[in-house]
Amino acid sequence: MKEIINSSWSTGSLSADIVIGLMLVTAIMILCVAILMMKVIRFYVQESINPTPFATPEEREKKRLEQEAKLEIEKQKPSIWTRIMQLKPLEEEKNLVMEHKFDGIAELNNPTPAWFMVLFYGTIIFAVCYLLNYEVLGFGKSQEQEYTAEIEQAAEAKVAFLANPKNSASAVNENNIVQSKDAGVIKSGAALFANRCTPCHGEHAEGIVGPNLTDEYWLHGGTIKDVFKTIKYGVPEKGMISWEKSLSAQQISDLANYVLSLQGTKPAGAKAPQGKKE
Repeated sequence: MKEIINSSWSTGSLSADIVIGLMLVTAIMILCVAILMMKVIRFYVQESINPTPFATPEEREKKRLEQEAKLEIEKQKPSIWTRIMQLKPLEEEKNLVMEHKFDGIAELNNPTPAWFMVLFYGTIIFAVCYLLNYEVLGFGKSQEQEYTAEIEQAAEAKVAFLANPKNSASAVNENNIVQSKDAGVIKSGAALFANRCTPCHGEHAEGIVGPNLTDEYWLHGGTIKDVFKTIKYGVPEKGMISWEKSLSAQQISDLANYVLSLQGTKPAGAKAPQGKKE
């Protein structure tokens, strides 16, 4: 079955296949010649019925002159760019030369383009309208008024933000934080401390690279607000990184409350006190 499908176009003889191929090529060539002959015959019939008149020498000369005149007109026709910029061709410079000369140097009377003058007068009109609107009539707001309005709008947006219960976790900051001894808060802070603070402050906050957090001495203040601010912004000059971008405001609050809950725990191997006593 496979052999029959692959050789359905072949006779099985190479010479016979070549002859068939040549016959197909010849048939195509004869068809092309026939089509060409049909076109020739149709053209001959049309010319016999309606012969095309030949132009006289005078008519050919007239047509040539018309074409040259048309080309000359198109050549002299200014382009869009030339019209916009109001440029003059070099052939017309002699018509633009002004009568007076300075040290043998002639000046061309080349006026400013109309588009530039429109732009120039437009800026003057805009300046007058701006002056009337902001300085004379007082319809527009000055920069100070706009700044005051934006500050008021920001204050209103802040109030609306804090009033939304969904944003309560982000509402806490170093100015309004209040110390909490809630077990859930302390537990959350302990988990955060274990994951982020033990490399510098030790597993029990006894102090390693960083200071001991269990005594009464503090380098940057020991209130809940001071601890929150230290965790949030860090102390880069002493190696304490800022956790503002890594932790949410609520997480920093939990961590600060946990640190204060460690006061007086006296872990083994605690680091010597540093800073001022609170």
